[in-house]
Amino acid sequence: MTSRIHRRALTAALLACLVPGAWSQAAKPAAKPAQPAAAQPLTGTLAKIRETGTITLGTRSASVPFNYLDDNNKQAGYAWEIAQHVVDRVKKDLNLPNLQVKTMEVTPQTRIPLVANQTLDLECSSTTHNTERERQVSFSNTFFVVGARLLVRKNSGIRYWADLVGKNIVVSGGTTAERLIREANAKNGWGINILLAKDINENFLMVETGRAQAAMQDDVILYGNIARANKPYDWQVVGVPMAQEAYACMLRKDDAQFKALVDDVIARMMKSGEMEKIYTKYFLSKINVKGGVVVGMPVPEPMWELFRNPNDKAFQ
Repeated sequence: MTSRIHRRALTAALLACLVPGAWSQAAKPAAKPAQPAAAQPLTGTLAKIRETGTITLGTRSASVPFNYLDDNNKQAGYAWEIAQHVVDRVKKDLNLPNLQVKTMEVTPQTRIPLVANQTLDLECSSTTHNTERERQVSFSNTFFVVGARLLVRKNSGIRYWADLVGKNIVVSGGTTAERLIREANAKNGWGINILLAKDINENFLMVETGRAQAAMQDDVILYGNIARANKPYDWQVVGVPMAQEAYACMLRKDDAQFKALVDDVIARMMKSGEMEKIYTKYFLSKINVKGGVVVGMPVPEPMWELFRNPNDKAFQ
């Protein structure tokens, strides 16, 4: 018996010398396959879905290209498709092929309360994950990385944040962009007059009609506004990103089981190349908005890193 043990140890040692890393790989226990949700006692959102036979998703009307109504009045978008993948996974794991999907339109002001009070089961749009919001809701793995910048007319003379001194700027109320510009304005004494818009459409309309000299929003949203403008070449995105931010799906707080499902869906989409496909579909191809527009935003480097290493970390 002892000699057999010695022979096994000697074999393992020789293998380690001949094949780098073989000893550490051999020493690791085999990973247990993840159990589908249906194989575990259901809790939280999944228990609610099982009981009611429904899942309620948040929608937006103008969060192009993440979650919006297209020219045919159909819900579409990069984040909306992620939500559909989550629905498909819930159907499979809970064996609910006839799962009913309900939708509810939200705004930047209503989306967090509606998730926090469990009216919504899942909200995937252009919602920033930050540590402050974690006190009210939970967030999935990040599916997009953005930075808050400025949309201005090319002939405005505005290129940097300091060029806004004494001018009007519009920002969507209830967003992290609003908090950032208020903090920067107070800290630097810029004397900017901050105007609030109710949504992304009004945000652009106010700068388009001259009520504001610049619109502040996450850069990808601004590119979407330019793509939908009557004269796209009149506009540009300027300013160093004020802060890098992570977009993620929102779900009820402390719901580990549902979060694990949503996280796994997003990670698999990234690892399989599916996320890159829908990025191409919504950012680099023509989408059915205003007769057909192209956002035209190449995949930024932080997104490639995210595809390689999915995670649920907030930047702030």
